[in-house]
Amino acid sequence: MSEKGIPEAPSLRAAMHAHRKPFHFVRKGLMLVALGLFATAGALAVVEPAEKPAVYTEQSVLPLPKIEVLSETASSAPFINETVIRRGDTLAALLQRLHVQESGLQTFLIQEPAARSIYKLYPGRIVRAALDHEGNLVSLRYDHTPGTRDGSQFVSRWLEVTPDGKGGFQAAEHEQVADTQIRIAEGEIVNSLFGATDAAGIPDHITLQMAEILSSKIDFLRDLRKGDRFRVVYETYASEGRDVGAGRVLALEFLNKDKTYDAVWFAPDSSSGAYYDFEGRSLQGAFLRSALKFTRISSTFGGRRHPVHGGWRQHNGVDYAAPSGTPIHATADGVIKFAGWQNGYGNTIIIEHHNNISTLYAHQKGFAKGIKKGMKVRQGDHIGYVGSTGWSTGPHLHYEFRVNNKAVDPLSIDLPVARTLSPAERKQFDTVLAQYRDHIQLLRGDGVAGNSEGDTLVASN
Repeated sequence: MSEKGIPEAPSLRAAMHAHRKPFHFVRKGLMLVALGLFATAGALAVVEPAEKPAVYTEQSVLPLPKIEVLSETASSAPFINETVIRRGDTLAALLQRLHVQESGLQTFLIQEPAARSIYKLYPGRIVRAALDHEGNLVSLRYDHTPGTRDGSQFVSRWLEVTPDGKGGFQAAEHEQVADTQIRIAEGEIVNSLFGATDAAGIPDHITLQMAEILSSKIDFLRDLRKGDRFRVVYETYASEGRDVGAGRVLALEFLNKDKTYDAVWFAPDSSSGAYYDFEGRSLQGAFLRSALKFTRISSTFGGRRHPVHGGWRQHNGVDYAAPSGTPIHATADGVIKFAGWQNGYGNTIIIEHHNNISTLYAHQKGFAKGIKKGMKVRQGDHIGYVGSTGWSTGPHLHYEFRVNNKAVDPLSIDLPVARTLSPAERKQFDTVLAQYRDHIQLLRGDGVAGNSEGDTLVASN
């Protein structure tokens, strides 16, 4: 016992004595292991290393690469800076981004009549500056009109400003006919026509044409269904490798509610061009189904409760709800019989057509420029704007279709079809159709492997 009354731990000697025999064997075993390790180490120490393989070296002199001195022309090539015009940009901001610091250039651009196209800066258009190796201006180019139709051609126009060699500048307008390409694309309706064409990379200008071409066959406001498919062949224009605009739909195939509608552009020698189905029947009906491009029907033909006066009354037309100012188009060729204010109809236009047919367009906000009584109009001409004049509770177009001055339902009547092809024209038509039909078949998978939804291919022109 310790002085504090705590039992003492047994000594190491006592513990070793108590387990003498086992510890002896352990100690003996450890010694044997140690001896074995030393023996192994000794054995390893006396093993002769394997003979190293001979190493052969050879020295050779490689010729230095030939360094070509830049020619005077290459070394003097200008540096090209390019910027896209942003909303709110000024001329000074553009020149600063392009690192153009020519004294007097901005004043020249503002005052020079030949440079007046730069007065209007369009967001999204491109301005380029070419500078020499000392930072001096070689040329300034503004692509103010990257693509516009000029007759049968598509033209790009730009302004170019260069030093005049006398310490000042000179400006000149240039133009170039754009290259025409033929593209083919397909898509499937999921939510809307524009959503499907956007997914397929089709320009909006082409989408509007698609709806217009088949407007006498498909009501794009009510008839589209999820899963409807389309294939389209159309023109695009490019200048210096850049897309500058879309042209005309050349051929179209549209599967709507398990029924296929098709169209092809054909311009016979004897008349102006128009769209025909693949059987050679004209798609330009004598009357369009709707006077508005895209809208919704808010009230159909027949009896209804009048929104202003109340009570049950006959509604002799179709109401198309649309934002105020939406353009209204003539549904057929004809002559304006009336253009002015007419009681509850407000601002109204009445057009007389052939076969004792007339159409009425009411509640307009105003008329298109030049519209007056006695004026001839063609199908699709802009005649006015959607409004809410007269007895109206909101902006919409009231449209009436009259036969012998009696209103009929324009949504249910069989609209007459326009001209048919002569035998000589039909022969020309078949030649044109064969070309575009081949493009449509490419999208169906005939001869194209792995063509997926929404792919846009470029075909040779």
